[in-house]
Amino acid sequence: MELFGKTHHSTVYQKQNETYKEKNTAPIVKSVTDPRDGKRVALKKMPNVFQNLVSCKRVFRELKMLCFFKHDNVLSALDILQPPQIDCFEEIYVITELMQTDLHKVIVSPQPLSADHIKVFLYQILRGLKYLHSAGILHRDIKPGNLLVNSNCVLKICDFGLARVEELDESQHMTQEVVTQYYRAPEILMGSRHYQNAIDIWSVGCIFAELLGRRILFQAQSPIQQLDLITDLLGTPPLTAMRSACEGARAHILRGPHKPPSLSVLYMLSGEATHEAVHLLCRMLLFDPMKRISAKDALAHPYLEEGRLRYHTCMCHCCYSVSSGRVYTADFEPTAGDRFDDSYEKSLTSVWQVKELVHRFITDQQQGKRPPLCINPHSAAFKTFIRSTAWHSSKVSKKEER
Repeated sequence: MELFGKTHHSTVYQKQNETYKEKNTAPIVKSVTDPRDGKRVALKKMPNVFQNLVSCKRVFRELKMLCFFKHDNVLSALDILQPPQIDCFEEIYVITELMQTDLHKVIVSPQPLSADHIKVFLYQILRGLKYLHSAGILHRDIKPGNLLVNSNCVLKICDFGLARVEELDESQHMTQEVVTQYYRAPEILMGSRHYQNAIDIWSVGCIFAELLGRRILFQAQSPIQQLDLITDLLGTPPLTAMRSACEGARAHILRGPHKPPSLSVLYMLSGEATHEAVHLLCRMLLFDPMKRISAKDALAHPYLEEGRLRYHTCMCHCCYSVSSGRVYTADFEPTAGDRFDDSYEKSLTSVWQVKELVHRFITDQQQGKRPPLCINPHSAAFKTFIRSTAWHSSKVSKKEER
């Protein structure tokens, strides 16, 4: 039975056998076949989008980012399903490339991870992150589950629900409700009201250690314990490294016993924790975000030379083979051509306004492209789909907005 149907100018989307998971407004993803070319793709459902102004602004930002991205290691939107009439517009369906698994599942699996695996994974994470940071974007939730992987080890950064443009004005406060705790940078744990893209580098460092040791590096039960585990490894930070911390967090550190660094334990993560690996890891896991290595500089580290060579020899799309050998691109780690523009957000003042803009944005994205796809609400498959998810109406009318 067809989950997706056609209108007078759209075609049919075929249902595939998948498992659903949803809670409140959490997105769900399933694999489907695009009937226009027969390719398997991923369909992401963003439910209950218009419940409040904050959530719908974030969704609009994520949509615009997914359509902005043009990079092999960053997941982007291939298409967005045609929305219904605006009064019935409650959820969004985005089509992306289908990936087979994620890095979390790889790490916890019994599959051996060689040094080559670790280097090529880390290289792609940093390659994608360099692109995002060059566009002025902070991901703010880098973790293994948000790094999609195929069987050929190609990796893409996904899930931009918490992403935002970096704030250059340090007097502007930024939310601390970001980043899964195990991968949260110390400046956020210490209550900093402003942070930069160094928070993403800290998360990558935690993932790097996890790839080496096949276990979470800082696995705490609370943010305070998380901070204690970090200082157990890095030692008590100097006052200059806590310049942006809140008074309570700074007092917690200072009233405890002085801790010396114990970075030598990183060599015990595994046999793959070589001197070069630990050197790069220590550059990522610096308490002071101002001293933490950037994605660009990390990519230039000697540890990643083999990862770069392997990726561009047989995995990338930017290089190609001819009868006489391999033709390599002039820029192995490209940056974004332009910064992502979020200036439109300042004028967003109501849910209905955002709803109208999102509806228009999706419609404009489809102009001149392939036949648009839409949901078939009358299919048995769609009714089963509705029953299998936590369904909460978020319908907003213009009258209610007033």
